[in-house]
Amino acid sequence: MRIFENLESEVRGYIRSFPTIFEKAKGALLYDEQGEKYIDFFAGAGTLNYGHNNDKISEALIEYLKNDGVVHGLDLATTAKKNFLQKFSDTILAPRNLEYKIQFTGPTGTNAVETAIKIARMVKGRSNIVSFTNGYHGLTMGALALTGNAFYRDEAYISRSNVSFMPYDGYFGDDVNTIDYLRKFLDDPSSGLDLPAAIILETVQAEGGVNVASSQWLRDLEQLCRDYDILLIVDDIQVGNGRTGEFFSFEEAGINPDIITMSKAIGGGLPLALVLLKPELDQWKPGEHTGTFRGNNLAFVASAVALEYWDNDDLSQAVKSKSEVLRNRLEEIAEKYPDANASVRGRGLVYGLELPEKNFASEVSTKCFEKGLIIELAGALDQIVKFLPPLTIKEDVLKEGLDIIDESIGEILQEKKERLTGEF
Repeated sequence: MRIFENLESEVRGYIRSFPTIFEKAKGALLYDEQGEKYIDFFAGAGTLNYGHNNDKISEALIEYLKNDGVVHGLDLATTAKKNFLQKFSDTILAPRNLEYKIQFTGPTGTNAVETAIKIARMVKGRSNIVSFTNGYHGLTMGALALTGNAFYRDEAYISRSNVSFMPYDGYFGDDVNTIDYLRKFLDDPSSGLDLPAAIILETVQAEGGVNVASSQWLRDLEQLCRDYDILLIVDDIQVGNGRTGEFFSFEEAGINPDIITMSKAIGGGLPLALVLLKPELDQWKPGEHTGTFRGNNLAFVASAVALEYWDNDDLSQAVKSKSEVLRNRLEEIAEKYPDANASVRGRGLVYGLELPEKNFASEVSTKCFEKGLIIELAGALDQIVKFLPPLTIKEDVLKEGLDIIDESIGEILQEKKERLTGEF
């Protein structure tokens, strides 16, 4: 690992949690240079919904390159882009009766968020944006202003202007309806809340702690936006692309956002980000918002193949089935170890196991890595063990990973008990 310590920036993060050199990957498995196997419950932070080196995607990419397909084309028309647009329209938009224009941005999710808030401000002629407590929307300047976690925010470099934070669903517990709270601020001309151009949210706050908004809360938020002429932006970068069981995370609630940001798994494992916006909002002048890597032809090829998973509801049903396995086992683990004070929450194949004792979740992640499982943390205090396996993970591999979680928690609690016993 010395070359990484000597040459790579101190900003590197995940390498510190999982200190080995990975060489190969397939499906839901990673292998390091020593041939050690690791089950992947991280999936590139939700990028690898279809698994590592998916055979169909890899074959399509190899064939495209062998035929000298265009790799870089700015926003020129290419066969790869044409095929992606047609596939996305036919498979995703049309069956859901959704009408959106598709804008390709820079290659990562934060680029999509920057684009979404820029067009919202331009169309509405207002600059304020409402974001929510525990929200995570990226780390470039505009997106960072929307991100709540203090770890990422510093007076030296953050631009806090024109963003207002409001409480997410359940932030005050079950006794406070946070939509009513927000409505009160909007109704009061002396509240200090400027009428926003848009409200942006994740329907499941993955990085923020796997906080799940109820369908009713989402419908009430949509109605509030309509009542006050505010655009509704759904950030579906991590929990879209089938992560919650449906392709879009908001489908269950039956809402129709004005703007949707997408990245991560939409590229089939390759860099791709896009913004879906209602046609009347597409008020850009040609070339008014650009980027050298807006659109990625290899990702178009990969994505068009990945979208074939949505030609029927087989994957959706599989996610829902595996979601039951995941939830049931996590609840069993929480009940099995009462000393952990664990709680479970999530949807589809994004789940969180909250372990409130300081550093306990971190210890679990470390112990899991030693036993051959890659799993990361979430929440403001890194108190959530976050489950984000590929959607295509085989059920026996999912259960094997859950066994490692069970064993790791049990061993850590036993070690704590032995240390306490030794002190007396």
